[in-house]
Formats: sequence, C-alpha cells, structure tokens
Amino acid sequence: MDIQSDVVAILQSTLGISVGAIMPHPDTRVLGAIPEMDSMSVVAILASLEERYGITVDDDEVDADVFATVGSLTAFVESKLE
Repeated sequence: MDIQSDVVAILQSTLGISVGAIMPHPDTRVLGAIPEMDSMSVVAILASLEERYGITVDDDEVDADVFATVGSLTAFVESKLE
C-alpha cells in the first residue's frame, strides 16, 4: 500500500466513516469537506500517522494547510519520512 492509500485508510478509520467515502485522489478536500473532521479527530489522525510511520509531529508543524486535501496530508507525511 502506498502512503496516499494509507492516509485515506487512516482518515476513514479514525473518522469512523465507510471505506470508499474519501476518494483516494490528491485533490480530495479533507478539512471543511468531511463533517466528522474536528480538532479531536485531527489529534487522533496525527497520532495514528505517528504510530504507523514512526514519525513525530510537533504542534507548530500542523496548520489547516496540512489537512486541506488528501494530497497535502500525504505530502506532509512524505516530508516527515525524508
């Protein structure tokens, strides 16, 4: 599974929405487009990403742009793996 597919799977699982509810496309909007997405789910998603990829995300690294789209969140994870 590639990182983008993992990101989509983590979003769906963490938000408790059905598989296939989030299109696995870089331009798919996340923040503001998914009703289940709130500040607590952002924390849970980051925790899941940290656990899955062994990364650490500092509070000052996260803003609305990171969660704007599937592509921006995927790019953020990829940047943490470099």
